Amino acid sequence: MIHLLKNSRTWRNVKLGINSLMLHKLRSLLTVLGVVFGVASVIAMLSVGEGAGAQALEQIRRLGSNNILVDSIKALDDDVSGGAVRRRMVIYGITYDDYDRLRESFDRIRRIVPVKAIRQEGRIGERTLELRVVGTTHEWFELVQRPLLAGRVLTVADIESAGNPVVLTEYGARRLLAGSHTVGESLRIGRHYYEVVGIVAGGDDVEGLQTPDERVDAYVPISTVRQRYGDISYRIQSGSFEVESVELHHLIIEAASLEDVEPLAEGIQVMFEHFHPQEDYRIRVPLALLRQAEATRRTFNIVLGAIAGISLLVGGIGIMNIMLASVTERTREIGIRRAIGARRSQIIAQFLVETTALSTIGGIIGAALGLAIPWLITLFTGLPTIITSWALLLALGISMGIGIIFGLYPAVRAAGLDPIAALRHE
Repeated sequence: MIHLLKNSRTWRNVKLGINSLMLHKLRSLLTVLGVVFGVASVIAMLSVGEGAGAQALEQIRRLGSNNILVDSIKALDDDVSGGAVRRRMVIYGITYDDYDRLRESFDRIRRIVPVKAIRQEGRIGERTLELRVVGTTHEWFELVQRPLLAGRVLTVADIESAGNPVVLTEYGARRLLAGSHTVGESLRIGRHYYEVVGIVAGGDDVEGLQTPDERVDAYVPISTVRQRYGDISYRIQSGSFEVESVELHHLIIEAASLEDVEPLAEGIQVMFEHFHPQEDYRIRVPLALLRQAEATRRTFNIVLGAIAGISLLVGGIGIMNIMLASVTERTREIGIRRAIGARRSQIIAQFLVETTALSTIGGIIGAALGLAIPWLITLFTGLPTIITSWALLLALGISMGIGIIFGLYPAVRAAGLDPIAALRHE
């Protein structure tokens, strides 16, 4: 098989084409560089776009694709401004009645997690940290899944007994429990004492996307929070004394299936519009955000690929330019080959072999460089990059295609030379 290949016309064309390229090493090298940088830029830019998109999608998935998030927000009419008249009592947000209505009205809800959040100072010995005390149920840890680092999470018995267990995030534990026992330590939050029963990884807000958890969370039974802190909070701001009454700060609603998420969100929106005319709530649907982010990532990749593809186009123009010059230089050679019986197809094949060899070699070197650039970007900047197989195949395929497309015109022009006129060419 190998012997037949070496004696075939194709193999002779390949050897002849490579020998022609080696006669002008520097010119061939400079021509290849255009393809090298083009392929490398395509792979590198697509890997950066893929990494950034994957990071955003992962943050959205952390919210839960089946979840619907409802947040209490202060209505614009109740916002305290710099005017002379200031309201002393502000009542807004999600109520316990809303929680009960949701449970009774929608059969496609699998479960609802109520959340009551207040800010309090946590203290162990001389170490202090402002915590977000999150009163919730044991189901929080099923819908907002974070790795359990030590101990346990809240249980049904904790909620029913309105006891004093607390689960800290890793950040809070490191700040407050440094040098101490982790699980079993007594933690003072405000005026009350709690027993640390577990530690979980905490969340962070990324790119304006607010996750349900924060890194300074302290999770306690919602029954305990209602009993010890009530629904009223006090705030002094700009010389005014304001009283706020918020029953629930958040609801995390899990739909029975992925197909139920968007219809369920629409139903919840209608219900809240009826009972909350002041719009003191906000509904977020991670599934909708996920689809939007995926569409944005696709558009982003197309734009990046198109920008990087321009450099490949420039490399293809360089190949065409150099091959046209080669046709002019080798006019007499072409005339001799035609005179001794070479067909036009053989002339075309020879020049196409040369352009394809240039683009293929440039594509392979560019792919190697394209694999190294994302690694260097991640190493020095910390930005996530993901190299996909389709990006490699796309860049290599385009580079080989450019060699054929941009080499076709010079090859046809060479084959179309009149043999007699070519032999007279000096």
